[in-house]
Order: sequence, then C-alpha cells, then structure tokens
Amino acid sequence: MIVQWTKQANSVLLQTVGYIEKEFGKKTKQKFLSNIRRLLTLLKISPYMGRIEPLLQNRQSTYRSIMVGRINRIIYRILDNTIEIADLWDMRRKPENLANRIS
Repeated sequence: MIVQWTKQANSVLLQTVGYIEKEFGKKTKQKFLSNIRRLLTLLKISPYMGRIEPLLQNRQSTYRSIMVGRINRIIYRILDNTIEIADLWDMRRKPENLANRIS
C-alpha cells in the first residue's frame, strides 16, 4: 500500500505543524510528526484498522479515521492499493463541518 495525501489534507497538516511549532516548540512538533509517521506505517500494514467514520457513512467511498494524539484524527479511504488521506481533522471543531470538508 502507498499513502497519498490530498491537497487539502497536506495543507491542513502544514498549518497544524506550523501552529504546534509556534505554540509548543520544535520538540512537540517533531513528536507529532513522528506519531503521524508511525500511524501511517501501521496503516500500510493494516489499512482497515481505523474505525469507519460515522459522519461520512453516506458517501460512496468508505472513510475511516485514526486518532493522532488527543485532538487530531486522520480521515482516509482505501482506493485499490492506495491509502488516500482526505483530511487531518481537529476534534475541537463542529462535527457537522467534517462532512462539508470532504468532497
């Protein structure tokens, strides 16, 4: 399996990493990125390990999610031999907005 980030997901990742570094420092940023890399490695081995995302159940594709730390969630779907990262979702946001962000 290969991992591919959508433009939106990559943009959110960069914004999140920038915020973490500004507010909490480089060490916390590195820990966050390390956690994401570890989770992506696990997803490559077991892509169905994430739970089905209930807010996106009405979609044609099945979206799954996996937690990154306490407040972020990677939203992804499986397309053939690709894990497509659709979004990095901050759990402090309104849940209904997630459905609007994923096309």
